[in-house]
Amino acid sequence: MSVALRNAQRAVVVRRAPLRRAVCVLRAALGASRFDVGLVCAGNGLMQRLNGTYRQRPEPTDVLSFPFHQVAAGDLPRPRCRDEYNLGDIFLGVEYIHQQCRASGEDFDSVLAVTAAHGLCHLLGYQHNTKPEWQQALTVTCLLRPPADVPEGGGDPGGAQPAHRCQPPAPDRGPLLRECARDPAAAASRLRTKGPGRRRGRPGRGAGMAEQGPGCRLLLPPLLLLLGLAALALSPPAAAQPPPAALRAGHAASSLPAAAAAPRTRYLLYDVNPPEGFNLRRDVYIRIASLLKTLLKSENWVLVLPPWGRLYHWQSPSILQVRIPWSEFFDLPSLNKNIPVIEYEQFLAESGGPFIEQIYVLQGYAEGWKEGTWEEKTDERPCIDQLMYSKDKHEYYRGWFWGYEETRGLNVSCLSVQGSASIVAPILLKNTSAQSVMLDRAENLLHDHYGGKDYWNTRRSMVFAKHLRVVGDEFRNKYLQSTDEADRTHYKEDWTQMKVKMGTALGGPYLGVHLRRKDFIWGHREDVPSLQGAVKKIRSLLEMHKLEKVFVATDAVEEEIELLKKLLPEMVRFEPSWEELELYKDGGLAVIDQWICAHARYFIGTSVSTFSFRIHEEREILGFDPKTTYNRFCGEKEKNCEQPTHWKIVY
Repeated sequence: MSVALRNAQRAVVVRRAPLRRAVCVLRAALGASRFDVGLVCAGNGLMQRLNGTYRQRPEPTDVLSFPFHQVAAGDLPRPRCRDEYNLGDIFLGVEYIHQQCRASGEDFDSVLAVTAAHGLCHLLGYQHNTKPEWQQALTVTCLLRPPADVPEGGGDPGGAQPAHRCQPPAPDRGPLLRECARDPAAAASRLRTKGPGRRRGRPGRGAGMAEQGPGCRLLLPPLLLLLGLAALALSPPAAAQPPPAALRAGHAASSLPAAAAAPRTRYLLYDVNPPEGFNLRRDVYIRIASLLKTLLKSENWVLVLPPWGRLYHWQSPSILQVRIPWSEFFDLPSLNKNIPVIEYEQFLAESGGPFIEQIYVLQGYAEGWKEGTWEEKTDERPCIDQLMYSKDKHEYYRGWFWGYEETRGLNVSCLSVQGSASIVAPILLKNTSAQSVMLDRAENLLHDHYGGKDYWNTRRSMVFAKHLRVVGDEFRNKYLQSTDEADRTHYKEDWTQMKVKMGTALGGPYLGVHLRRKDFIWGHREDVPSLQGAVKKIRSLLEMHKLEKVFVATDAVEEEIELLKKLLPEMVRFEPSWEELELYKDGGLAVIDQWICAHARYFIGTSVSTFSFRIHEEREILGFDPKTTYNRFCGEKEKNCEQPTHWKIVY
């Protein structure tokens, strides 16, 4: 029977022949060669409409399956006539998958094949809503033979291609597959004596074998990377490479586990209040890092970095900004020189699935803080506010979880906290034995030692991703005549070796400005200047420091930008193309703006803005004179314009 493939989009070139071949091979391995399959390659618009209509999630996703038959996992349909020899349709969000692959650097064709295979498994009744279903799926992987290498095939950006029969079909393993669904242990026993021989994949990602399930050997095929459900058992190599994009994006594929967690390793996860911005979240990371250091004195813990996405201030249209790993903005090896950290997708690979065993929602005390001696305390209390989690039919907790919709929490409770981050350490060490623990609303915790050596070690380890620093450096050189050599801002990649004497950095021949606008001015009307007032101060500083150019980082709306250009013709801004915006995201643009401001001869920021605070810290690390750093604009009606406090770096 045929695999009918239709390309209903023109955003991405799809190599249809190898894709069809991959689906044919897996369909045969599942014993379903007699059944037709429809495969539609769709763009973001169509996937968003389908996802909104059928799953009430109006956003693009990677794969949606529409089965013709309702069957139990491991069973094949029982057609009564020729027209019923049909498994159903798979819609592949190829534009969405392509965007994810561009962000992760993975091979688009391989990920597309894995995603299609995953959709095919859903047509045959396989689910992964509960832990037993996950275990069943893991055992099924033992029954899939690695496919032969898929031949190269041409692709084109649009149109449909006639369906054809797949030759030759793989051996029918349907009976053993169905036995696996009913009795995994028995099927595994048969597989050990009669199953496929051992073959190795190509070297690199996905090569090798892993022990998993009831005695099964999980084979890692070279091209399809375990073919959807087989990908459930992906065992990463020692370097702990993250799983492919098809295992993390959108419906179903996002949550596939890979390997059992290392013995005696516990995972700390956290999240913050959704409205909080990029730079406040960076500050919360420093607090949680202090907590992790306290935990490491007693047990082996790893911090799982919360993926970025859906931040209030990230408002660029038509840009997919969810499930963004930290490596897009920060250098992970640098972070690991301070505390052990991993990306969320590596956590999925190590822990065996998208399950967080214990979630603590942090809150204050209902009675508030009573005047008198400050007391640090924490207690498990009833939740004050309505939980942002809901139970599904399997009694698991569903929530935002950074856009990973397949993630579930097993237990949720509330902790009232009053004090520094490490105050919750006894709770995590003594009150719960959960391997994975998440602290939600972690901004309720305070710093253990703000401004001390521990604080600065963590802050110094938050090195910007090199590709963003390179973009900023090239911009400085081209538009601001600024280089590290001339500016005396030499930067060492190993932050532990960088100890710069204060006042040694000169900075580029330009003024750096951070001018906060939009919603910020609603709550800071007194200490934020008007545009005219800001321009007046900028001109005064240009004259004072004998500078001719000014770099401005601002979130001003388009009308205000145009006014600034008229009032300040010498203004220079980093204005990305659409391609650069899609590549770097709003978070990357913030990093580039901060990096350029951090290298200015003189910097002036906005009152109590965390964006300006982070620039202060970056300039402190680079070795600038505090007088050129800790400055802010004053409001026209502000009576006492107090300047920012100098927090001296501690080595």
